[in-house]
Amino acid sequence: MNSSTGASMVSMQGICKTFGTVVANDHVCLEVKCGEVHALLGENGAGKTTLMKVLSGDYQPDQGEIRVEGRLVTFGSPRDASRAGIGMVHQHFRLVDVFTVAQNMVIGLDRPGLRLDLRKVEEEVSELGSRYRLKVDPRGFVWQLSVGERQRVEILRVLMRGARILVLDEPTAVLTPQEAQELQEILRDLALGGSSVILITHKMKEVMEVADRITVLRQGKNVATVRKKDADARQLAQLMVGKEVPSVAQDRAKPGQAQLSVRQLNVLSDTGSPIVRDLSLEIRQGEIVGLAGVSGNGQRELAECIYGLRPSVSGEVRVSGHPITNLKPAQVIGSGLRLIPEDRLGTGLIPAMSVQENLILTAYLDPSLGNRVALDAHAIREYCWRLINAFSVNVVDLNAPVWKLSGGNLQRLMLAREVSATPKVLVAVHPTRGLDLQSAAWIHQLLIDQRNGGAAILLISEDLDEILALSDRVAVIYAGQLLGEVDRKDATIGEIALLMAGSHLQERPR
Repeated sequence: MNSSTGASMVSMQGICKTFGTVVANDHVCLEVKCGEVHALLGENGAGKTTLMKVLSGDYQPDQGEIRVEGRLVTFGSPRDASRAGIGMVHQHFRLVDVFTVAQNMVIGLDRPGLRLDLRKVEEEVSELGSRYRLKVDPRGFVWQLSVGERQRVEILRVLMRGARILVLDEPTAVLTPQEAQELQEILRDLALGGSSVILITHKMKEVMEVADRITVLRQGKNVATVRKKDADARQLAQLMVGKEVPSVAQDRAKPGQAQLSVRQLNVLSDTGSPIVRDLSLEIRQGEIVGLAGVSGNGQRELAECIYGLRPSVSGEVRVSGHPITNLKPAQVIGSGLRLIPEDRLGTGLIPAMSVQENLILTAYLDPSLGNRVALDAHAIREYCWRLINAFSVNVVDLNAPVWKLSGGNLQRLMLAREVSATPKVLVAVHPTRGLDLQSAAWIHQLLIDQRNGGAAILLISEDLDEILALSDRVAVIYAGQLLGEVDRKDATIGEIALLMAGSHLQERPR
């Protein structure tokens, strides 16, 4: 790849952006050179996406200046930024599913006198796809494309608009490892061709593989800009959080008897089509089984069915040998199973209810908190503060609605409620999604501690590093089916990646 010795392509100096009393960017400076991949690192809320939305014209800065190839620019809209050669690929795709690839390309295309000649657009898409290794069928409908192909369409859209500066926000979040590796190669090709690529990501491994230089933001301010060859992952993590991130104390599991048994389970999606197909899985006391897979392959529906939020068509679920198939959530809780759902404020907590009310949602029948006639307000306050202190939830008012809490505190609050019940089985769905490094490390250690205490844990995650760091066994789900299972000590990224892409596990030689 090109080194960072090229001329300046983008210069952002003294950028300030506030939202009410929240300071998102505080005199931030960023320089991106021609022909480099520049990674933008920082915890959630550090100001990375806000800074890039200023660059791409979505936001206007309160202070500061932007120069593109030395020329002072002011953007009033994303179209202004596009005319200056800047294109942003957002984390959540902005494509029209019922349109073809070519039809999506012409939406908002700024070409004077453009006549809608789809055949010409299709030819241009094919030519660009071949040039940049972003091949996709220009006549295919977006709804027919894989997630990786949709990512290509988004990149082709900004290239067709003449972008020389590409901003990608968490581009590999929903890709298989193979697709992520292919995207990294494409980004290198773009940089070698003279484009500048700005990569917003929280994946340290990705940064160390693809970036030339790295700018770290913390609490809306610049911390450092370093060359990749002069830094390592531990140093970058320390720059992000301001101190060393604790490591997870992992050791060998000592599994006991089966606690969660899933047998030949079949579940339908929201549209009524099969989404979980003849899935069988067993988790024993004192072990974590990681379920890996690309988003949309039945993970959410499986967790909801186990917990009683979604009915099964056939098959069974057992906890400690007792059937819980299609029981109500309250009955499932009574069996000793608890759920950490992926949707904290939609499924896990009730936004308008207070911290105190959310904490006792599953414990209000406990005799220590009162009786069926009246609850003991004093006992409830003591109970809630005990959990808040034990799980380091940053709360000052028990009566405050939970929607006012940050993502990390929401997750800690939910974990405090569920884990304090000492569950036999814990189903954790994306337990660290969107959290900073310190919060993620704390939750990882909590799951390990629960496992060591005898809980059987089903960890559902799309983060392979998280799966491999915590799991004793790794299972892979694809199109609602379990394609294979490996012991952690034998698991490799390549093997799991093949399973995530739909390849069945070959029998290991003995």
